Amino acid sequence: MPGSSQPAPRARVGRTSAGRRKLRHALTQAAIRLFLDNGYEATTVDEIAAAAGVGRRTFFRYFRSKEDAIFPNHDELLPEVERRLAEADDRRDPVGVVCETVGVVLDFYLDDPEVSIKRYALTRTVPSLRDKEVASVDLYQRVFAHYLRERFGAAGDPLADVRASVAAAAVAAAHNHVLRQWLRSGGEVDAHALADQAFGVVTAAFPPTVATGSGSADDTVVAVLRTSTPTSEVVRRISDSLTSDAPGPRNGTSCHYGGPTRRS
Repeated sequence: MPGSSQPAPRARVGRTSAGRRKLRHALTQAAIRLFLDNGYEATTVDEIAAAAGVGRRTFFRYFRSKEDAIFPNHDELLPEVERRLAEADDRRDPVGVVCETVGVVLDFYLDDPEVSIKRYALTRTVPSLRDKEVASVDLYQRVFAHYLRERFGAAGDPLADVRASVAAAAVAAAHNHVLRQWLRSGGEVDAHALADQAFGVVTAAFPPTVATGSGSADDTVVAVLRTSTPTSEVVRRISDSLTSDAPGPRNGTSCHYGGPTRRS
């Protein structure tokens, strides 16, 4: 009828950034719930999509496989980490910069404790999910090492390559330690305070150095340690060996990961 108003068409949820995040989260929650209830192997993509109220084609717009559905969106997180490293002030301690930047990943887990804790339970019992998690950690570690290698090299560090690799591994290990402690506590541990401690160990082990020109790219360091030696002590001893000609720790090299733990 003339003059009658027609209801506006309802916008699809996935047409906005907020809508896409909401739908992705719904798929993740559905996948985790079904994996825990029915078992990972017995759950299909079609069942996950149906539980989230969407079709199979929509599922594959967000995830490549069913195991991808429970993991953080590394396609967004990794570029954000790379951007922050690229924009960091070159005058800052590079290891401290990496410790601070990895907080982007830590915050992702802390912002959704329910999903993070259930994901942890799954990765402990399903080998393929655990392997995928390990592979994702390696991606970030490679990005950290690349950044550190460039920064150490620009400073004239003759051991830039090995020092970058060891420091990147230490940052990843510290992050994983904090995350595991928080997950095992059911989200009760103050993750930010624990991160301050863990990353403080890393920055103390890799203080800013001034190139002395006395090193050689072919130097070899051999460390003999007991298997029971704590990780922090391993990192410290290797760092001491790699930086034996460098000045000791300077004030202001520690990394503080601030802010209260956020809960949903």
